[in-house]
Amino acid sequence: MKVRLKWVEQVSFLAQSESGHAVLMDGPPEGGGRNLGPRPMEMMLMGAAGCSTYDVIHILKKSRADVRDCVVDVDADRAGEDPKVFTRIHLHFTVTGRGLKPELVERAIKLSAEKYCSATIMLAKTADVTHDFVIVEAD
Repeated sequence: MKVRLKWVEQVSFLAQSESGHAVLMDGPPEGGGRNLGPRPMEMMLMGAAGCSTYDVIHILKKSRADVRDCVVDVDADRAGEDPKVFTRIHLHFTVTGRGLKPELVERAIKLSAEKYCSATIMLAKTADVTHDFVIVEAD
């Protein structure tokens, strides 16, 4: 896997993935940026949420669960001093579907957290990573 990052100006960077996608990252005005994109550390949390959600949806669909939607809200804390690594990350899943069994959703999240999600497993080296979920019955 490869990415390329190019400095644009001040604290703005254009990151390009091997798969041909690009994202602009930027810092806040007080840090010399223009707030044109997410911060690099925000991108890490977004990546962790995406990685975990990918797994959860895949596992649920493979189990023939009627999953219709999944939203993950992530809340995290960072160390106060450099390196300001994540020290706590909580992922709250809102899984919508028809007749979803709580034990199946819990199993999918646990498999992602313990076996499949490379991003959260890596971040768990410095952070206490926790998960919870709610199920919403689809109309």
